[in-house]
Amino acid sequence: MLSTGLPQGAVPKLERPGPLRERVYEALLELITTRALQPGQHLVESELAGHLGVSRQPVREALQRLNTDGWVDLRPAQGAFVHEPTEQEADQLLSVRTLLEAEAARLAAIACNPRNGIEELRELCNRGEQAVRADAVDLAVAANAEFHAKIVEMAGNAVLAELAEQVGRRVRWYHTPVARQRGQQSWIEHRELIELIAEGDGPRAAEMMRTHTEHTRQAYRQRVRAKDS
Repeated sequence: MLSTGLPQGAVPKLERPGPLRERVYEALLELITTRALQPGQHLVESELAGHLGVSRQPVREALQRLNTDGWVDLRPAQGAFVHEPTEQEADQLLSVRTLLEAEAARLAAIACNPRNGIEELRELCNRGEQAVRADAVDLAVAANAEFHAKIVEMAGNAVLAELAEQVGRRVRWYHTPVARQRGQQSWIEHRELIELIAEGDGPRAAEMMRTHTEHTRQAYRQRVRAKDS
């Protein structure tokens, strides 16, 4: 276990080439969204620099950018801390996600043909179900993110894809703590969604996606309230 509380092997390797500050930013953002770095956790520049094998300067720059983007809170005389999202923040973000992904599901169904990703969706379901059975939360969350991203890709709308990508990482951040709670039911809903897309039923696919994403939103809300009670 590293001194910042990161499990061994959790720190991503920095790929080269590319601006160092950008690579440090992406590495820290990945650690935050996967909750290897927990909400509220103190981020010590020197420790993070040591884990990533860089100087403190690109870490400082990355933390400032993460603060601007809402992932990190910089507190005077205290330092940097992983942002702790409020229930309202999560609720608003997950509501927007529902709007975007319901439309993505509708468009994916309209555009669907046998070569347009259905088998990939089924394979992602297989992976997700295996991860749930193995209680491998990180793998289940990754498969879930890929599943939803694939539906957005199948929708064929570049503007929708750009917007969905903007909220995608935060969705993953909120989904991770409820992934075990959602468990197998989430993948049952995914299977139903695949069949509706395969049938080309846009309205029902959109409604199924709304129901599915609403379940995740409610699960997160229940978790926050239980934690605060």
